[in-house]
Amino acid sequence: MNYKLIFSTVLKVIKIEAALMIVPLLTALFYKEDCFYAFLITMAVSFTVAHVLQKFIKDEDKHFYSKDGLITVSLTWIVVSLIGAVPFVLSGEVTSFIDAFFETVSGFTTTGASILESVEGMSKGLLMWRSFSHFIGGMGVLVFIMAITSKTTDRPIHILKAEMPGPIVSKLVPRAKDTAKILYLIYIGLTLILTVFLLAGGMDLFESLTHAFGTAGTGGFGIKDDSIVSYSPYIQWVLAIFMLLYGVNFNLYYLILLKKIGVCFKSTELKTYFIIVLSAITLITINIYPIYNSFSSAIRASTFQTSAIITTTGFSSADFNTWPTLSKIVLLTLAFIGGCAGSTAGGLKVSRVILAFKKIKAELTKLLHPNTVTVIKLEGEKVDESVSNGIGTYFTIYFVCLIAITILLSFNGLDFETTVSAVISCFNNIGPAFGSAGPMANYSVFNGFSKIVLSITMLLGRLEIYPLLLLMIPTTWKKR
Repeated sequence: MNYKLIFSTVLKVIKIEAALMIVPLLTALFYKEDCFYAFLITMAVSFTVAHVLQKFIKDEDKHFYSKDGLITVSLTWIVVSLIGAVPFVLSGEVTSFIDAFFETVSGFTTTGASILESVEGMSKGLLMWRSFSHFIGGMGVLVFIMAITSKTTDRPIHILKAEMPGPIVSKLVPRAKDTAKILYLIYIGLTLILTVFLLAGGMDLFESLTHAFGTAGTGGFGIKDDSIVSYSPYIQWVLAIFMLLYGVNFNLYYLILLKKIGVCFKSTELKTYFIIVLSAITLITINIYPIYNSFSSAIRASTFQTSAIITTTGFSSADFNTWPTLSKIVLLTLAFIGGCAGSTAGGLKVSRVILAFKKIKAELTKLLHPNTVTVIKLEGEKVDESVSNGIGTYFTIYFVCLIAITILLSFNGLDFETTVSAVISCFNNIGPAFGSAGPMANYSVFNGFSKIVLSITMLLGRLEIYPLLLLMIPTTWKKR
């Protein structure tokens, strides 16, 4: 393992994070808020410490392997969350560091679960930092660093694979660093377009930016206690559409820019994604119509919540905690599925679900016709056997983790619905759950131990389990 290069990269990320705090710092300065000093101190101390430590680490050895990439990503996400929590505590607006850490992890992992009982009482600087952390974490912290720095490592594809969601990660162009730049340009472009639409709907610049950042990262931190409920139907429709757009594989947007639109329409994952969305909207609309007694209101609410849950954004335009059981089950199913691979959405990913069903079909075919040679394909290409077998392993680890975390959380003593849905929500990076952690409530009902468990759960979900689990295996830390 290349310890020097790993820690050098982590220190570089700390310096970048300190620089990025200029956004909430300027926000606090503009609104003349005291949290300005909290950001200033955090920026100065973290940048200085990281800069000094870098002087003692000379990373002459440029060999960087898959394991190194996984460890680098895990350590980076933990460190940026710890440092990102500091302004909340220094400002005095969040008194517990555990609460601040939970809030920050929720921001960077784009989960959107909050311990704040009233966000409207928070300073705008900290609200901006919450939403901006979604934007940074949405595409990946290290993918962001790769996109803006001239040099990260000689093998950045290991970082790309470790941080980008999905069973298969491919480069758009020969160099992984250039792939990161393309992805971020598309990401920023969509966010700017969304901001313009929100401004056109009557939001001021602060509201537009915070909601655009929350939507782009599919995070869902709002600046109002009722999330999106009090905003106009126009705003709700705009956010619903853009949430769905951010749930699409960003590689397809690159193909559109290359005028290869036909290839996009042939995408199995994309077609499956929209079939799932349309089916869910139809079922929920029919199910909740008696509550709203208005087709326009029912379809708007169902479209918004379907978009918010399948993309794991977590914004709420209605209290779906009060919806009928069928609608809740549909939303819970969407929470597991998630968006497309290569998007900013969480969950298992549509491509992984497709491959799982194809694998089941292949196994059943073998049982009926033992001599048949089955080939699993995705997007017209043969899927490597190691990938298809890895899907089964991932599902096994996924549900083992889900059960183990639920058992740990049950010691909190809360009801079954709240406990189970909170684990599912945090593991899939959604945010709002059911019961006491529903869309119009928050996670303050959990004790300190449970908040730490849920913070780890959010990191496990965002990094798709493996990178974080490797940190806990002793053999990982051996030099060879």
